[in-house]
Amino acid sequence: FPALLDRLGRARAAGIDFRCDRYPYIAWATGLDMFFPIWSREGTSADFVARLRDPSLQGRLRAEVMVKEHELGSWDKVLISSVATDKNRPLEGMNILDASVRAGQAPYDFMRDLLVEETGRVGMITFGMSEEHLNVLLAHPLVGVGSDGSAVAPYGPLAKGKPHPRFYGTFPRVLGKYVREEKLVPLEEMVRKMTAMPAAHLGFVRRGMLKVGWAADVCVFDPDRVVDKATFAEPAVYPEGIRQVVVNGEVVVDEDRHTGRLPGKVLRKNARGAVA
Repeated sequence: FPALLDRLGRARAAGIDFRCDRYPYIAWATGLDMFFPIWSREGTSADFVARLRDPSLQGRLRAEVMVKEHELGSWDKVLISSVATDKNRPLEGMNILDASVRAGQAPYDFMRDLLVEETGRVGMITFGMSEEHLNVLLAHPLVGVGSDGSAVAPYGPLAKGKPHPRFYGTFPRVLGKYVREEKLVPLEEMVRKMTAMPAAHLGFVRRGMLKVGWAADVCVFDPDRVVDKATFAEPAVYPEGIRQVVVNGEVVVDEDRHTGRLPGKVLRKNARGAVA
């Protein structure tokens, strides 16, 4: 880890223009197929499933997945976050170890069969990061705050699965836990890491700061109350302490109530590299 920080500093000193971002959790999320070797995932999802079904490949696949298990420590660190079929929906939120025991299978056999049934579409959350490293990165001058998430909602078609709580809690968690409680970074600097820093690096035009003539994208929050409420067990929970959200000058969220307004727009990069 110290070597990584040193490389960041040397790259910046060499004139390389880059930034990093970090979310405030020690678990990451991706597809369960990630635990299987790259060669098995080459091609299409159908190709991957065919290899999982191939008896002649089971010894090799099992051995390589067991290497991942050794690195991980235990399969109870891996949560099933989403599946595609209703049949396996009860597995969402369970860890691999418990789910495999319930199925009467070894973890490898359980994961293989689940991926086959779901045609490779199984989401997972894995605990494998360090709180100490997280603190160092959040405070680093080159690191901004990002959720690494997508559009979700606790209702409708975006409510499927048990996604990573970062989708709902990243920014209020940083403000509540790491600014107010732990005083890791001053409030003003952390707000900059969430707004002006990424906006400038991505080339956003007239966005990211409060200036006359700029787009009025504003989040009004109470610094004494703002806190995340989303958990890994119950991720689809909105934060507290957010008073208003203004997008392009129109109030979209007002005291926990969506106003029904939809003033957002797609930002596109032009020929000069600016995003507007």
